[in-house]
Amino acid sequence: MIYFASDIHLGAGDKQYARRTEQRFLRWLDMAGKDADTIFLVGDIFDFWFEYGHVVPKGFTRIFGKLAELTDRGVKIVFFTGNHDMWVGDYLPRECGIELYTKPQTFTVAGKTLFVAHGDNMNIKGQPLLRMMNAMFRSKVLRKVASWLIHPDLFMRFGKWWSGKSRKSHSKDTITPESLGFLVDYAREYKKANQDTDYILFGHMHYPYDLKESDLRVLFLDCWDNDEATYAVMDNAGNISLKTF
Repeated sequence: MIYFASDIHLGAGDKQYARRTEQRFLRWLDMAGKDADTIFLVGDIFDFWFEYGHVVPKGFTRIFGKLAELTDRGVKIVFFTGNHDMWVGDYLPRECGIELYTKPQTFTVAGKTLFVAHGDNMNIKGQPLLRMMNAMFRSKVLRKVASWLIHPDLFMRFGKWWSGKSRKSHSKDTITPESLGFLVDYAREYKKANQDTDYILFGHMHYPYDLKESDLRVLFLDCWDNDEATYAVMDNAGNISLKTF
């Protein structure tokens, strides 16, 4: 079985909220780990993460232990960075055995061709300000300079403020199926150029949705900011569906 989840936003909110989210995600990993061949974590697993050369944010010990336990048992963990945790470096691959990607990727799983992307920084040609911000945030040079000049405590304080502001912009009260249009358009264009693609899967928008359009299938994963979260699962025959945890 292949499992997909995104937008856990570990560390978001106050201590009680953050611990509740962590415990729910751990239960989901336990559930998925019983029969998973691969678990895809499709971005924004952390609400904010900035990895220095020798310093990482404290906390998340149970999550790291569970990921390492799963990979030690032979479960493949594929981790995509999102716009909240784009600064993940080599720590998680080295310590937890995950497979890390910073850009969209195509996989062949269960006999199906699958395009996976977090969903940020896509189809934004007409948004020069957003493009400039994305280029700045993803600049390896600026990241290195920031790690030299800014104390981790200050960066974490800024990051939590920035992440909270960004997360609120994707509230379920404001997102609708129409809000997904820019990614649906991207998926349509991608499918035209890659006809053998069976499924396209996004996170980012905090809105669960399963779009079926002739030979196009696009699935959007949910965030984990309430008592129910939507994830995706693919069986060994290549059938994919959204499930609620």
